[in-house]
This record gives sequence, C-alpha cells and structure tokens, in this order.
Amino acid sequence: MGLWFDVARVSAGLNVALLLALVWVWGRNYLQFRSKHTLGLVMFGGFLLGENALALYIYLVDPMLSAWFASEAVPSVAWRAMMALHLLQTVGLVFLVWITWD
Repeated sequence: MGLWFDVARVSAGLNVALLLALVWVWGRNYLQFRSKHTLGLVMFGGFLLGENALALYIYLVDPMLSAWFASEAVPSVAWRAMMALHLLQTVGLVFLVWITWD
C-alpha cells in the first residue's frame, strides 16, 4: 500500500509543478495575444492545478485524510486506480510541456 501512496503523492506534486509552468507560459501568451484559445488553456490549466493542489493537500497536509490514506483502510484497488490516474495525468502534462516549449 505504501508504494501506491508514494507514487500518487509524487505524481500529484510533479503535476502541480508542471501545471504551474504551463499556466505561466499560457498566461503570458494570453497577455500578449488576447485570444480565446489561450484564455481557454489558462482556465484549463488553472482548474487542473486546483485539482492536483487539493489532492496534494489531502495526501500530505490534512491531518485526518492523510492519516486515513496512509493507513490500510483504503483498499489497494482504489490506490492503484488513483495512482494510475495521477501517473497518466503526469505523462499527458509532460507531453504538453514538451510541445509548449518546443
């Protein structure tokens, strides 16, 4: 169980860092071009950043939920699913960062 928890936490933290970089670039582009497309990217990145920041808060900071997630009370199938979602999101964000900075 600890491995799934660690992978989910690291992946969520990496997602936050990647999304901060993307929102910064997209926000800068919006200020320069003022197009609806770049505004949509900023909004998408902002909402996804909020979701990952909340997950990271729950995994690391919240006293009740972080203890519950770290315990054996959460079924391993649920942890595998959460880890897979965070990991797939990380792969997608790495690709977005790559094409954004290319």
